[in-house]
Amino acid sequence: MRLLFEKSIPGRKSAYLPPCDVPQAELPEALRRKIPLGLPELSEGDVARHYSALEMRTFGVNDGFYPLGSCTMKYNPAINETVAALPGFADIHPLAGDRHTQGMLEAIHLAERYFCELSGMDAMSFQPSAGAQGELLGMMLIKKYHEDRGDAARRNVFIPDSAHGTNPATVGMCGWKVVNLPSNAEGRIDVEKLRALAGPETAGIMLTNPNTLGIFEKDVVEVTKIVHEAGGLCYYDGANLNPIAGVAKPGEMGFDCVHLNLHKTFSTPHGGGGPGSGPVGCKAFLAQYLPGLRPQKIAGGYEARATRAARSLHLFHGNALVYLRALVYVATLGADGLLEMSSQATLNANYLMKRLRERFEIVNKGRCMHEFVITMEKEAKKGVSAKDMAKAFLDNGMMAPTMYFPLIVKEALMVEPTETEGKETLDEVADTFIRLYDALLADPESARDYPRNTVIGRPDEVEAARNPRLRYLG
Repeated sequence: MRLLFEKSIPGRKSAYLPPCDVPQAELPEALRRKIPLGLPELSEGDVARHYSALEMRTFGVNDGFYPLGSCTMKYNPAINETVAALPGFADIHPLAGDRHTQGMLEAIHLAERYFCELSGMDAMSFQPSAGAQGELLGMMLIKKYHEDRGDAARRNVFIPDSAHGTNPATVGMCGWKVVNLPSNAEGRIDVEKLRALAGPETAGIMLTNPNTLGIFEKDVVEVTKIVHEAGGLCYYDGANLNPIAGVAKPGEMGFDCVHLNLHKTFSTPHGGGGPGSGPVGCKAFLAQYLPGLRPQKIAGGYEARATRAARSLHLFHGNALVYLRALVYVATLGADGLLEMSSQATLNANYLMKRLRERFEIVNKGRCMHEFVITMEKEAKKGVSAKDMAKAFLDNGMMAPTMYFPLIVKEALMVEPTETEGKETLDEVADTFIRLYDALLADPESARDYPRNTVIGRPDEVEAARNPRLRYLG
């Protein structure tokens, strides 16, 4: 496919402006460009066709099955987009005062109530632009809490070996030390090892529940109790809230703060680099450290008030139209709908996992939650890797599962069907998995040929990473 620069025709335009009817102001010579801007010259039709062609080359959840485990690529209901596009929300100027933004302030206040109720927290900030930034804010709350108490010696943060990679990165950014928690034979935290490691230097723990193997940490109350008794605080990574939303609350498991990945559980857009939203909730004793403004109900309306921290992580109220979509999703489903959502996510994952046990080795020994992990370690020794299976999947109108994560599983494929898929789709997916497994194991040499029918074949990923071509040189 040719780039816009390659399609450019000198002199071709997309718009013709009328003559200027006001005096023209010229920039000083020192501020003028010395060389032309170098933009492509195209008609409006050329531009429209180009972006339509790009759209046809992409694959998203609207195109087909998207089992990207650890990311919950669920369908985003159209009503979310409709409400977020209402002029009263979409056209608000960021500098408009409280008197002119009462509707949005009420929506933010309502979102805080709903998400605090779902997470078991007392207060929430919507400033973080993504889950990773939410993680950073959550750990900064814990760090500030310890600093105010004079607990400077607390520097150790426990992180399970199955954790998302952002967890240790966040701990490092806070200037703390990661203490790795090994998994036991069941894929859960080894409670006795945690008990032995906890002590005066314990600052806290970062934990995802269910964990990245799709297993619920059934000892979670004991885990948080051990950390609290050592003087640390407990942080809940909300990446895997999808199968327990409306069923269990992190706050009731003993967690002191939590971030919510709205794209994973509450159907906001995912991918493309943003904008995103990763709101952070906390217990009342940490609320004073939350950044920015929080809408408060007053006589006759709402008022945005600063917390004691009087600092900001993001301008204004964060990416408001993103978490507005999540609010619409929660309000549409209600309590019963959210319970059905999480239950169906768990049911779908277990149904697909059972179907795939016919061929694949599943790490989860019993039931899973919203996702499960396949290991193709044995198949890799026969010439068919997890990557080969994933690439072959792309030729069947479906996105591949997550590859090589979590890191504690060799040749891992993480599968998450989400609650929005019907049984017919799950059966089709299971049949495709099994058919590809049989075909590739029967002819391992053919595994390197996939994908065969996509826009591009299998790129040299090492070369692309080491020598990326990031600009058009003409």
